[in-house]
Amino acid sequence: MIRDICYYSRHHGNTRKVLQSMNDTGDIDLIDVTASQAVRLGDYDCIGFASGIYYGKFHNGVLHFAQQHLPQGKPVFFVYTYGGAKGGGAKAMEEIAQAKGCPVLGEFSCKGYDTFGPFRLVGGIAKGHPNPRDLEKARTFYRELENRNHCI
Repeated sequence: MIRDICYYSRHHGNTRKVLQSMNDTGDIDLIDVTASQAVRLGDYDCIGFASGIYYGKFHNGVLHFAQQHLPQGKPVFFVYTYGGAKGGGAKAMEEIAQAKGCPVLGEFSCKGYDTFGPFRLVGGIAKGHPNPRDLEKARTFYRELENRNHCI
């Protein structure tokens, strides 16, 4: 099966670390939404979207990319990291998927080291995350998707 994860990961690379741990269990194409705009997601059987949580939601670059490029009816899943609180987490992504008739297979989230905005003043929060336990949980999530669904 052909699978892809479109992501945004900056600052400390928390989300990318999680995706790399998932990729240890399978063959995933990782597409950085800031670097690759000429992609045909219709060629993939299953599409993941991943981001850190910024002010309670996925990064705007991922949201915009999904609105523009997500084909109708493709199965999707979501992965995200957060420093303080999840906020709405994947809510905006779920709304995009619903509007395009895409079934949501699941979501994975974990804490990630965060020095964004005011957290920089206190040396950051969620230090040491994602940690080895978080990464193992990410691999388990992905393996469960593989076992449960035909698209992965």
